[in-house]
Amino acid sequence: MNLPVEFTEKMKKLLKEEYEDFLKSYDENKSRGLRINTLKISIEDFIKINPFNLEKIPWVKEGFYYGEEDRPGKHPYHEAGLYYIQEPSAMAVVEILNPNPGEKILDLSAAPGGKATHIASKMQGEGFLLANEIHPARAKILARNIERLGIKNAVVTNESPSDLSKEFIAYFDKILVDAPCSGEGMFRKDYEACNQWSIENVKMCANRQLDILQEAATMLKVGGRLVYSTCTFSPEENEGTISKFLKLNPNFEIEDIKTYEGFSKGRGDWVNDGNINIDKTIRIWPHKVKGEGHYIAVLKKIDGKETPKAKAFNSLKDTKILKSYFEFCRENLNITPKGEYILFGEQLYIMPKEMISLKNLKIIKPGWHLGTIKKNIFKPSHALALSLKDKEANYKINFNRDSKEIISYLKGETIRIEGEKGWYLIEVDGYSIGWGKLSNNTLKNHYPKGLRWL
Repeated sequence: MNLPVEFTEKMKKLLKEEYEDFLKSYDENKSRGLRINTLKISIEDFIKINPFNLEKIPWVKEGFYYGEEDRPGKHPYHEAGLYYIQEPSAMAVVEILNPNPGEKILDLSAAPGGKATHIASKMQGEGFLLANEIHPARAKILARNIERLGIKNAVVTNESPSDLSKEFIAYFDKILVDAPCSGEGMFRKDYEACNQWSIENVKMCANRQLDILQEAATMLKVGGRLVYSTCTFSPEENEGTISKFLKLNPNFEIEDIKTYEGFSKGRGDWVNDGNINIDKTIRIWPHKVKGEGHYIAVLKKIDGKETPKAKAFNSLKDTKILKSYFEFCRENLNITPKGEYILFGEQLYIMPKEMISLKNLKIIKPGWHLGTIKKNIFKPSHALALSLKDKEANYKINFNRDSKEIISYLKGETIRIEGEKGWYLIEVDGYSIGWGKLSNNTLKNHYPKGLRWL
């Protein structure tokens, strides 16, 4: 491929004897990966039904390379949220963040959702995930992926880091800053990033990254961990940004990172930084592992302000409004999802109890979307279907992944089926994929129009 001349000259100076191996990596096929969504299926159970040619990714137990001939994005299992298609090196970031159930975690630049959904799978529905994206269109894609993977404990916002930091002061246990960057590590995967590259853009990205890190630092608890990552090789955006941040924030220190074969140390010598701890950060190179380029640093906040008390929001207490919802659960489910109910227009959600007031924030998805209440009638959401387990629904229709019925369903077509009248959880090989409403032996399709297969 045709790489920018200034980029190749720069990399040749940096890598020296490694440069030829680095350059050869651009003639190789990019690696493809998927990560099993353990919120819906265990790794062992997925392997039993796996239709692809999978090979283990060393640094993430849920991660697998898939074959060039595989098409996991066009498979019913994808629509059921059993996995997320993700670049293999990118999966290392959340492994290093090490989320735990019960924590409060912020993914500051979360779209399209690869790392946010990985965080959620580690949290196993316990705790609070705030997934933020500053670009409105990308924030909506993020929300769709949060829903597809059946995540219940996430709020999706469309905010700038500076506005978020006014509301969440010293609040989060862990923060991921997957920073907007010049994308050098993705040239092999994304030709557009290659075409848009320039020295000026590298400098602009480095300045913006420092600003974002500063806002993130405000939102982290004392003792909390901040993981900074990019998909670029540029020292200005990697070691350089971390070095400048540490000089401005002496209450942070670099933590050690568990490394894997092929991972390399950060290069403080490339930014003339005397802080030898920069070497504790890591680089992932495409000529050393099966994956694209990445940089990762872990920062711990060792001093600062104490966490203020969270602001309370007013949850919905009017049981009359919720009557149709409770009736739906009683008639169609074996569970009744409960929590902090809120109405967002006509949309009913359960918001994580750790979420603060909604007044000053642009909210795309305020929690677990249950459905719509209109004229005292409750209609269940696609998000509710995708978050349900087989045993939680009274009425189910299960289709085989290779059946013509599951393809018809994903296309939005009606299906002739005998059964009792009511709402049915539609499944593929026992895993929820959407709703259908059966009446007169005809299954009315409730698969969302915007998601239907052509």
